[in-house]
Parts: sequence; C-alpha cells; structure tokens
Amino acid sequence: MQKVIIVAITTNDIAKIAGVSQSTVSRCLNNSSLVSEKTKKRIKKIAEELGFEFNANARSLSTSKTGTIGVIYPENFADFSINFYFSSLHNQLRESLEREDLDLIVAFSKNRFTGKNNIKKLITRKKIDGLIIVHSQLDDETLSFLNNSKVPFVFLHHYLSLDDSEDADVIYTDHFKGGYLATEHLIKLGHQKIMCISAVGEGDEFKLRTQGYKAALSNYNLSFDEQLLFYGDITFQSSYRIVKENVEKLKKISAIFAQTDMMALGAMEALRELHIEVPQDIALVGYDDIELSTCFKPYLTTIHQPREEISLLACERLIELLNSNKPIKKRKIAIQPKLIIRESCGSKK
Repeated sequence: MQKVIIVAITTNDIAKIAGVSQSTVSRCLNNSSLVSEKTKKRIKKIAEELGFEFNANARSLSTSKTGTIGVIYPENFADFSINFYFSSLHNQLRESLEREDLDLIVAFSKNRFTGKNNIKKLITRKKIDGLIIVHSQLDDETLSFLNNSKVPFVFLHHYLSLDDSEDADVIYTDHFKGGYLATEHLIKLGHQKIMCISAVGEGDEFKLRTQGYKAALSNYNLSFDEQLLFYGDITFQSSYRIVKENVEKLKKISAIFAQTDMMALGAMEALRELHIEVPQDIALVGYDDIELSTCFKPYLTTIHQPREEISLLACERLIELLNSNKPIKKRKIAIQPKLIIRESCGSKK
C-alpha cells in the first residue's frame, strides 16, 4: 500500500477533518474559553495525530505584509467618562492581537489638527494589514474608501445602521437586550415608575437601550411616561445635573436606569446630596460594568458588556478575513449582555 505523507498540515486541514470551522480550530489551539473542553481535546488530538506543530509566535498570515493592525477609536476616547470602558476594551483587544503575534496602531478617524482622514492615511501608506474600527459613525466617503481598498476591516462594539447589511462585518453588544434586562430587573423588584437617563449624539447604542427600556415597560403592562425620560451626554456631571434639577420628579419614582455606569454614579452622588438613599428610597441600575462600579458604596447593579468575547471574536474574524483568498460573506454578530446584581437595587416598599 502506498504511504501518504502530508507535508504541511494547516488549521484548515484540521477543520475539514473535524467537521468544524477554521476559527473553531484556532480557538481550540489558543485555549479559548469560548469553546468547550471536550471540543478542545478532540481538536488537539487530531492536530497531534496529524503532526501539526502549533507555534503562535511564529504564525504568519498569508496576506500579511506589516504584521500590524490598526485600531480606530472615536475622538472622545480620552474623555474621563468614556475612557474607563474603552480602556478595558482596548486591553482585551491588545491581548487578543498579541496572542496572534500581531502589533497594533491606535488611531482616530481624523487628525484633530489637520482634519485629515487617518483611516485613508493608514491604508494608502500601507501601514496596516487590517482595521478594527471602534467608532459609531463613519461618513459614506470613508466607508466607500474602505470597501474599495480591499483592506479587511471589522466594526467593533457599536451597532451600525448600514443601508446594506453586506457592507461590513460588525460585532457588537445587543444593546436593546441590555436596556430590556436593566428595566425588567427593576420591574420584577416591584418598581413601576422608573426614570431613564439616556444620551444623545452618541450613536445608536443609546437609542437601542432606550427602546429596550420602553419594550420592558410595555411587556409588563406599564405605561411609558415621556416626562421620566431624560437625555444627557453620558458623563458623570450630566446625570448629576439632571437629578439635581428634577427633584420634584424624584418624588414620583422609585428607580432609575442610567445608561452608563458613569451616569449612574453621577445620579448616585446627586441623590446622596439630596439625602435620598440608594437603594432604600430609589433603586439604581447602570450599564457597562466598569471597574468603578464596585469602588463606591452601594456597589452598582449594572449591565455587563462582554468585552472579552467581542474583542476575541473581532480579532478572530479579522484574521479569518486576512487569511482568506476569496470574498467572505459579511456578518453582524450580536453578543448578549448580562445583568450583574449588586447592592444598588432593592424591592419597592
């Protein structure tokens, strides 16, 4: 019988034999927490039997020229109220990329001094192999340039209302579900009059959180009161001011859903100064699950955004695009948020 020798085994070969996707093989070999231990053992056994040698530091991408990925953040990345969440997200992105032996360049969509488009500059100067875009809004011209450039890119965190869902890969938290979970938790605790503090001009994620808030009220046969919906600018100071300026409204409510943790902490400080106790007098739920949510008493009940999962999936998707020799159908992947129950909520008495 003629002996068949396989000279170079790839993750694609393993995927075909195992009947799984190439990204699943990559996750298994990287010990990703997103794959069951049973699947990891099976994939690793197949790889070992085929003589596959896995070396993450020596891995090369078939289309790579620079070994560098650009990460595009919004211009307000450094703002105090925003930086807590994005810093944590960035750490997850860095970890995922460095595991793949990839460097990253951090940039913003525009140069704040010249106004020039940084995305176009990175691509035209061939500084990057791909892009992870953590930005809620790109103009049509930039999006068209991206599509024509043939440089792989993935949108991360923000939900994009694109006219054509085939235009881009998007991996984001289901913010509608997050708003629903926060409101439903308060309703189940007995609260019927719930103030909601949202934000304007910050992308569709806040619109979706507000829609989730309204949907929860409707599903539990509670009427939506327009006078209990307020809009700020996602900062601590904004929600602090909203609470301080609406003392009479506070007499009508028993709970507040603030759509970022920083807004929730601002509301909490205003309530403290008004001698209104949380959660005894007014319950409070935030959104994001930043580190500060457990730095002040009472610890904040909040909606956890799965930063590690969306970062890992974005990096895996981008690498899949980089390694592909043919067009891949674009995907929108919504990752489910989780309710984290701490001390800032209590049953209505």
